[in-house]
Amino acid sequence: MRYLFSVYVLLLLPFCLQGQKITLSGTAIDKETKEPLPFATIGIKGKSIGTITNLQGEFDFHIPQELQNDLLVINMLGYETFEAPIWTLIGTKAFVIEIKKSTRVLEEVLISDSLSGGEILQIALSRIEQNYPMQPYLMDGFYRDLKKVGGDYISLLEAAVKVYDEDYREPRNKYKLRERVGLLEVRRSLGYASKFTAYFDQDNLLEDLLLHNSIRYRQFPNEEIFFNRLKREKDSYYNGHEIFVVSNKQSYFLKVFVEKGTYAIIHTEYESNQEEDLTKKRGLESRFVNLKRVIDFKHYEGKYYLNYITVNSKINWYNIKTKELKFETELSQSLLINEVFPNTSLRIATTEKMKNYGLQYQDLPYNKEFWDNYNVIKESPLDRKIIEDLEKHGPLEKQFKDN
Repeated sequence: MRYLFSVYVLLLLPFCLQGQKITLSGTAIDKETKEPLPFATIGIKGKSIGTITNLQGEFDFHIPQELQNDLLVINMLGYETFEAPIWTLIGTKAFVIEIKKSTRVLEEVLISDSLSGGEILQIALSRIEQNYPMQPYLMDGFYRDLKKVGGDYISLLEAAVKVYDEDYREPRNKYKLRERVGLLEVRRSLGYASKFTAYFDQDNLLEDLLLHNSIRYRQFPNEEIFFNRLKREKDSYYNGHEIFVVSNKQSYFLKVFVEKGTYAIIHTEYESNQEEDLTKKRGLESRFVNLKRVIDFKHYEGKYYLNYITVNSKINWYNIKTKELKFETELSQSLLINEVFPNTSLRIATTEKMKNYGLQYQDLPYNKEFWDNYNVIKESPLDRKIIEDLEKHGPLEKQFKDN
């Protein structure tokens, strides 16, 4: 069943024109439940620029002033597409847009074909090279990671990056990064000086995150038992198209959304709670306890490109001798793609190329003007605890500048 939803767009007065950009600020909520719509895609029709809503459905969208005559588009799985001319939003006070539920999607979905969940995913995997870019492309992205120890957030790192890839051909090594990453800007809190930082991976976490793209790296099991376990659920709806939904709930949770007709995988959700012993350090041993991953794609010029990816992992640390739990660690990572440049001759310059070691060690001066006009995942009131924890060392702006 699909719901109506409303979009409250609260335009800044006066709107921002810094760097010849317009800033639109709004909130997307469900019409019936009044609940926010997190991770809804905000974009411009026919353009590759975009952002997403935060956990409370809020967004700030910085766009070039010359796009003011284009259409603002909001997409969310299970909802109808919202479109409005940008010029009608500029300078307008808060307003409500109501979208009726689509009559195209059946409330009680009747499966008119005989395809099973496993068969749908097998077809989708076989069509990756048809549905995803097979020519060089470049993406502008916003990366964020948050580290948490024992209930308190200890560090924040954000980076503006470029990601270049040749194509979506299946790699020989599914766990070796194929993309090239360029670092444009980085800002971080003082928490990276914490003694607990050593208990997190010191590798380049952004590169690790890109390797979680299970479609790009074909990280699905090939065994028949995997496909047999997949169940077909009620069909859904996204961006004017009906969607197959297949899932697995045995041993781990997996849900895959596949566009009908093209069989493009447009969204995946994964969670595992299987405990696994990892490593030993400083008299302690670690155990993996939970992993959540969401991957989302957006359509542009006939192909699907990464829209955003989020990974949240939890690891507990125990005394090696007594097996007593000493503390819990949690790493939250996200990468939002702001703009895509398909079929490009652009490459990542040597001066932009990111080093292979951790982002926290790659020194760049803090550029406040850049960040004021860059599309990031907007902080929400739900993030107040994060800010309170991090600002025990002083205001974040000062930490960014001094660190």
